[in-house]
Amino acid sequence: MDQTASWIATAATIIAACFTASNLGSRITGIGFIIFTIGSIAWFATGLLTGQPALVWTNAVMTLLNLFGVYRWLGRQAKLETGAEKAAEESAAAPGEDLFPASSLTASRLLGRGGEALGNTVDAMLSCKGGTLRYLVVAQGGVAGVGETFRRVDWHYAGVQDGAVKTDMSPAEFEALPQIEKDRWPGR
Repeated sequence: MDQTASWIATAATIIAACFTASNLGSRITGIGFIIFTIGSIAWFATGLLTGQPALVWTNAVMTLLNLFGVYRWLGRQAKLETGAEKAAEESAAAPGEDLFPASSLTASRLLGRGGEALGNTVDAMLSCKGGTLRYLVVAQGGVAGVGETFRRVDWHYAGVQDGAVKTDMSPAEFEALPQIEKDRWPGR
């Protein structure tokens, strides 16, 4: 029985770590915390069955922390994202300029002239005084953050249309933009 519990715990912990480390949004992260909870309960059982009080106590606390993670990502954060989505939808139906959630600028694909993906937006820089969006930082290539290149896309070359971040640049024009360092972005 203790072997079964330890294998369930091992598999759940590995799968949950993949879900949360992938940073694919609040719902995927929340599912990762559900799986982490299953893993911590299985580790708790393993500790009970094998007489390891440190494993029992560690995973009793981890279960509580994982349940907090479930609440945080599937409760609070998912509701915030839903609120932002609804506000964007309502603004599209109302007179005046459409709104979009600023959080979308840290996790969207940048689509080029023909709809092709040029890269992934990782952040945006805004002016402090007027709140004007100045530029996007877009990552391209690489695997799991290794080997990717970063480029600045001035906001006047980009925009949000139909819920997507788009530019009129071709892939060649995008790749002609100068690269920026991951830890050193332009101050202006």
